[in-house]
Amino acid sequence: MRQSVALPLLAACLLVAAPVHAAEPAPEIQRAAAAPQAVGQLQLATFINPGGLEPRGQNLYLETAASGAPAVGAPGADGRPLTRWDGLSYKPSPITGEPVPDEACQVEQLCYLAPAKAAWPAADYIVGNPPFIGAATMRRALGDGYVDAVRGTWKAVPESADFVMYWWHIAGEAVRSGAARRFGFITTNSLRQTFNRRVVQAQLEAKPPLSLAFAIPDHPWVDAADGAAVRIAMTVGAAGEGEGRLLTVTEERETQQDEVEVALRERGGRLFADLNIGADVAGARPLKANLGMSSPGVKLHGAGFIVTPNEAAQLGLGALPGLERHIRAYRNGRDLADRPRGVHVIDLFGLSADEVRAQYPATYQWVLERVKPERDQNNRATYRDNWWVFGEARRDWRAMASGLSRYIATIETTKHRVFQFLDAAILPDNMLVNVASDDALVLGVLSSRVHVYWSLASGGTLEDRPRYNKSVCFDTFPFPAPTPAQADAIRQLAEQIDAHRKRQQAAHPGLTLTGLYNVLEKLRSGEPLGAKDKTLHEQGLVSVLRTLHDELDRAVFAAYGWADLAGQLVGLPGATTPLPDK
Repeated sequence: MRQSVALPLLAACLLVAAPVHAAEPAPEIQRAAAAPQAVGQLQLATFINPGGLEPRGQNLYLETAASGAPAVGAPGADGRPLTRWDGLSYKPSPITGEPVPDEACQVEQLCYLAPAKAAWPAADYIVGNPPFIGAATMRRALGDGYVDAVRGTWKAVPESADFVMYWWHIAGEAVRSGAARRFGFITTNSLRQTFNRRVVQAQLEAKPPLSLAFAIPDHPWVDAADGAAVRIAMTVGAAGEGEGRLLTVTEERETQQDEVEVALRERGGRLFADLNIGADVAGARPLKANLGMSSPGVKLHGAGFIVTPNEAAQLGLGALPGLERHIRAYRNGRDLADRPRGVHVIDLFGLSADEVRAQYPATYQWVLERVKPERDQNNRATYRDNWWVFGEARRDWRAMASGLSRYIATIETTKHRVFQFLDAAILPDNMLVNVASDDALVLGVLSSRVHVYWSLASGGTLEDRPRYNKSVCFDTFPFPAPTPAQADAIRQLAEQIDAHRKRQQAAHPGLTLTGLYNVLEKLRSGEPLGAKDKTLHEQGLVSVLRTLHDELDRAVFAAYGWADLAGQLVGLPGATTPLPDK
């Protein structure tokens, strides 16, 4: 007999208003050329019948006879619930005119008392399609109280994992313990991403282990309700060690019924956590030689840190001694793949708020007005209290890169896996993965198809774009031990490739790295070039770039002792981007 039931994560929870201290008075708002003037203070009001309030638009309501009179008090006082900013509503700043959080738009904060693991009903098979909610959006979708309760109850699931992985973990535990025979879930195709893969890997390595009996890593899915097209994965878990069936989509065709017909290729063998068969790339471990060399860039948590060159000059850059250490050139993924925006970023790491105010008052006022309002609404105390500093200032990366004149960077999620040197004066964004080395030997090996193949196999994907996760793509990668002559050859070719791209981009402002490598991939595959491609080919001297990359690949293969592979692989498509399965 089949039975469809809801499978909750938590049980025996009591939902209550969180206990709080009385709120601090709201800060005064000051006007230029006038004495400070208090314009008001937020108060929390309750009504006997909130449904009786008359809506007036823009989140404003009017008291009516039906609603009753307001009972005003501070959050946490007299039983009133603690609230927080809703995370969505903004208003113009009275000082800058730029959007800042609208503190009038509040939602209640809830606390779950004594949450416990929910008991699922007995079943032989567990089948489902759990909610598609990413880790980054869980709090907005589910509320802080529920997310804290789930994460505190199911501590074996990393906080970086998507919501669906809690179901995957619980089902895996049930099957491994013998409480169920198998489970099967439809999830997003991000199941293969590093942050979700850890949950799968833990079950496969547990004692007794789980095995994957069936998997489709990437399959089209059309939502019947709104027609939205997404990509999903399908997995089936079974107890013990065993082989499974891997089905890969090779062809897709849309039908007139808003559906997608697919053709599948099947292989058999042991399935690993990356939903692949063959070498256990997902099981590779970090190498000591690579530790302490790579890191993502800074994570701002405040767009107000970014300034244009004119704004930087107004703050004193170029005129105020020492400010050049704190207003720096800044690059993100789009800057590298497309064209640099030319922006700067205010980097106050290492200074206290009092030191910033005393030494750089104009910069202090800038971040006070443009960063602090948003940080004041952040749930993390460290972000609120240290509002003038980046959310993630990357102390470790600063130590790694100290003393270098340049370093290596690549975009975390991008179509073409390309590495390049950046000047040490440039501060990298969180979406760049950086390597603390100024040695062109390292750049050359990373730029070779040997490393690109490794990163494509070990990393995940976002939609159809490969992701480079430093812990699984860089930390686990074995560099070669070249002879001095081999190392010199790799260095020279890497320097030539880096210089060639930068020279051609400087000569042609519209030329992008993505455009360069799109044309290079077409040359390798023999695809005819269109008019736009021919222009990019001439501007980027792409055939020259092709010969440099081919020579670099041969040199790196030789350094590994794999010269025989060079003859089979060098010059083929797929040197920087995945080959299409279709």
